[in-house]
Amino acid sequence: MTLARRSIAVLGAAALGLALTGCVAKADVSAAGRLTVSSTADGCAVSAGTATSGTLAFDVSNKGDEVTEFYLLAEDGVRIVGEVENVAPGASRTLTVVAQPGKYFTVCKPGMIGSGVGKTAFAVTGEKVSEAGGDAAQKKKAVDLYAAFVKDQVGQLLPAAKTFAEAYRTGDDAAAKAQFSVVRSYYERIEPVADKLGTLDPRLDFRELDAKADGIDWTGFHRIEKDLWVPAAGAMNSDGTTPANLDWAPSTPEQRGAFADKLVADLQELYDHVHSDAFLKDLDAQGIAGISNGAISLLDEVANGKITGEEDWWSGTDLSDFAANVEGSKMAFSLVRDFADGKGDEGRKLVAQIDRGFSALEAELAVHGSLKDGFAPYSTVTETQKRDLTDLLNALAEPLSKLTSTILG
Repeated sequence: MTLARRSIAVLGAAALGLALTGCVAKADVSAAGRLTVSSTADGCAVSAGTATSGTLAFDVSNKGDEVTEFYLLAEDGVRIVGEVENVAPGASRTLTVVAQPGKYFTVCKPGMIGSGVGKTAFAVTGEKVSEAGGDAAQKKKAVDLYAAFVKDQVGQLLPAAKTFAEAYRTGDDAAAKAQFSVVRSYYERIEPVADKLGTLDPRLDFRELDAKADGIDWTGFHRIEKDLWVPAAGAMNSDGTTPANLDWAPSTPEQRGAFADKLVADLQELYDHVHSDAFLKDLDAQGIAGISNGAISLLDEVANGKITGEEDWWSGTDLSDFAANVEGSKMAFSLVRDFADGKGDEGRKLVAQIDRGFSALEAELAVHGSLKDGFAPYSTVTETQKRDLTDLLNALAEPLSKLTSTILG
């Protein structure tokens, strides 16, 4: 998660945001299940405060002057039930979710910073929704397979992170640098899982400017990254205006130890969560919509920082994060692909578009390296190559954004 989620301002990213925020296809949602959301600089007006359980579609229109986000939050106001990001000024996007009875909150984040505006209680009434029909068992299998994928990634992430953290702690910077992108790839493939756990993703993956903007302690991967790739004198932070050494100095050995311990502890928390009953219950409640929304979210992560080079600002390992996000998105898509393909001609057409989009984007990434053998530093990617990657990302993001509404339609 990077500052680019909050201020898309480089590499022509304003245009990128527009390309990623068009309306998705209209799902077969009843009139009562379709709601409108008007996001402004200081408000988040939802057309109704209640709805009946089932498939809900929130049509979000950005009436403000900044890129915005819309969230449907659980009763605790922290856990994310559904979200739509990068809604550019004047643009619209649709969040489609299967909502169970319960209490929720809606909130918008103009500027994609802070706690948001217009946080309002939202209630879902009616009976618990079950996935009826002959494919219910297949849908349950898809959810179980996604749970297994997440557990496998986190199961590889934790020991790799412990080795990485120890190298950093003891000052073996060469080893830590070599391990940095590998460790992060496990995390980047399943980032939406951590992103739903309140403060966990900020603790693990906030950039320095993110933490300052939100007024929290800066810890995690990027705090360690800056210690490993110490900025040159006169260097600027990723916003291009903040001096890299402003209110920052390389960590002492004691501080390194504390940051290493904190990283491992936070990743242990993630490991414990994905191996808990609560995680499985949450996946079951979201159903295949949760998987498809995860595929969409991971591609948004690419647009939010990797494509601009702002994610791994000091190490230049953005292409590794980029590729891992794409891998995670493709994995999630593969689990719900057949459900979209079974939705008639339009479903088959959508699946074919997404298949082509993934293939083309992967081929272009392969020009720069691979997760297995490593990628070239992002500084070596030319502006023409960045535009090519952006175009391919947009070409995939447009049909992928329609995936959830198609499989639920």
